[in-house]
Amino acid sequence: MMTELSKLKARLLADPETRAEYDAQAPEFAIARELIAARVRAGLTQDEIAKRMHTTQSTVARLESGRTMPSMRTLTRYAEATGSRTVIRLEAETA
Repeated sequence: MMTELSKLKARLLADPETRAEYDAQAPEFAIARELIAARVRAGLTQDEIAKRMHTTQSTVARLESGRTMPSMRTLTRYAEATGSRTVIRLEAETA
């Protein structure tokens, strides 16, 4: 059984313009998921990451929101703060 949120998402994504915009944001959301996963694996809070990066918790929250594309330098600093390493991979597009 679909939740109300799932139903709403399905209805919104049925619109081609909305779907195109949603798909265009996929890279930002993929990076956000990776950042959050690294923080969770490290067992750290946003505040702890921020202190290790010498920034603020709100900056870490913005990075994890998927609304902005962080620079390589920022990704590397975040990775170091979580005891991770940054890996970049380019993949062929699927048909």
